[in-house]
Amino acid sequence: MKPKALKPCKQIHGLMLTQYIDTNVLSLSSKLIGAYACCQDLTSARLLFRQTPNPNVFAFNWMILTLTFLGLHEEAIGYFSLFRKSRTNTTSPNEYTFPVLLKASVGLLDVELGKQVHGLIHKTGFEEDLAVCNALIDMYGKCQDIHHAREVFDKMSERDVASWTTMICRYADKGNIEESVVLFETMMSQGVKPNDYTWNAIIVAHARTGDCNTAFEFFSRMSKEGLVPDLATCNAMISGFVQSQRAIEALDLFRDMLISGFIKPNQVTLTGLLPACGMIGSIRSGKEIHCFIYRTNLDINVFIASALIDMYSKCGSIENARYIFNTTPNKNTASWNAMIGCYGKNGMVDSAIELFEKMKTEKVEPNEVTLTSVLCACSHGGLVEKGLEIFTSMGSLYGVEPNNEHCSCLVDLLCRHGRMDEACGIVKRDELATDSIVGAFLNGCKIHERRDLAREMREWLRTEMKKGGDFVTLSNIYARDGEWEGVEEVREVMKGKRVYKEPGFSSI
Repeated sequence: MKPKALKPCKQIHGLMLTQYIDTNVLSLSSKLIGAYACCQDLTSARLLFRQTPNPNVFAFNWMILTLTFLGLHEEAIGYFSLFRKSRTNTTSPNEYTFPVLLKASVGLLDVELGKQVHGLIHKTGFEEDLAVCNALIDMYGKCQDIHHAREVFDKMSERDVASWTTMICRYADKGNIEESVVLFETMMSQGVKPNDYTWNAIIVAHARTGDCNTAFEFFSRMSKEGLVPDLATCNAMISGFVQSQRAIEALDLFRDMLISGFIKPNQVTLTGLLPACGMIGSIRSGKEIHCFIYRTNLDINVFIASALIDMYSKCGSIENARYIFNTTPNKNTASWNAMIGCYGKNGMVDSAIELFEKMKTEKVEPNEVTLTSVLCACSHGGLVEKGLEIFTSMGSLYGVEPNNEHCSCLVDLLCRHGRMDEACGIVKRDELATDSIVGAFLNGCKIHERRDLAREMREWLRTEMKKGGDFVTLSNIYARDGEWEGVEEVREVMKGKRVYKEPGFSSI
């Protein structure tokens, strides 16, 4: 039943009252409680429950189920406690009671409560019930107790597709993809045919970890079985492709979704897809997606707006980016960050600083990303003093402690304008010496011919550097000055640490 059935439910109840029908006969009162609970009229259900002398298990189950469904988990547990304490009630919990109680335990994320319910299941002899066991696996898995979930699974004398799928999902949630795959293949070898949920779970698990090749293999196998992936799976695949820098495949999958006609993209799809256009600089694809949003009347929320701004920024279309920014009604910090970053990346430093100041006047709190974008803009625009001012006031004005990205921007800013000694002081802070900071500093040494600083820090850098590009930069500094022994020494260190520089490539 649904809330729309409430009116006829009340009409029947009214007829029973006017005809003086005894509601204690045939458990009519308990059935009325169940009807009101099913229609989500908790006020009437609670009132009738209090007036019923001996509610049966049907009434209790419906109250517990509805309260759990509506998120009132503690009240649901309270009704079960009342059920157990009722001395006049001779009935006991049944196979429908325990799965709902276990869902309430999940809602409260209370594994101890779930264990107590498990104890009652054991006492009442429902440990062999398939639905109860499936609910136990789900409860233990979602409460982060995968050991007990597997224990229940292994002891089951009978398993259905829901049993296997639940266990596979719980392993995937924990990041144990290998065990998920083992279970999936074992399931098939035992003649249990995976359903849509099983396939989707295994595909999403691989896509979220960036293993798009395996995800796509399962995706293809699912299609050969005649099953259609759901929206969440397609979204995860697109996101996985984008995170793996496989923009073309992400766009191809999106087009396949549209051609199939079975899956309608939503805001999550497009938010994950738009960065792919920026990766390959395809403003045409970006505009096609933008038009699709308008044609399908999708709401441009702050996430899509930020993704559109970022896409237009990376494609060099600042006017379109600013138009999206200006027409976004409820801008959040991400929207401001995207537009500030757009100006900074495209060399419009004054506009970036101006927008940053406007952001503060409109009481939008800058975060770590905002300050990284502003510092990058200062670096590209040569605003050394402004950059230093922002960096030194990050903690006091904005409550943001400088992180590695901020320090990398500052080192780059100082190196670009010849202030190498100040940059050297930052690099020598062990806890801040990341690959990006070292790389920025070494490039500065090369540009400003500060071989003395490169040499001074050689031993320190040899122990700290991990990125191939940094070793190559240091090697090039030595080569430029004809110090071939230094070049050879750096190359030997690279071999010893098994560090390799990947060759560059162009997407054009």
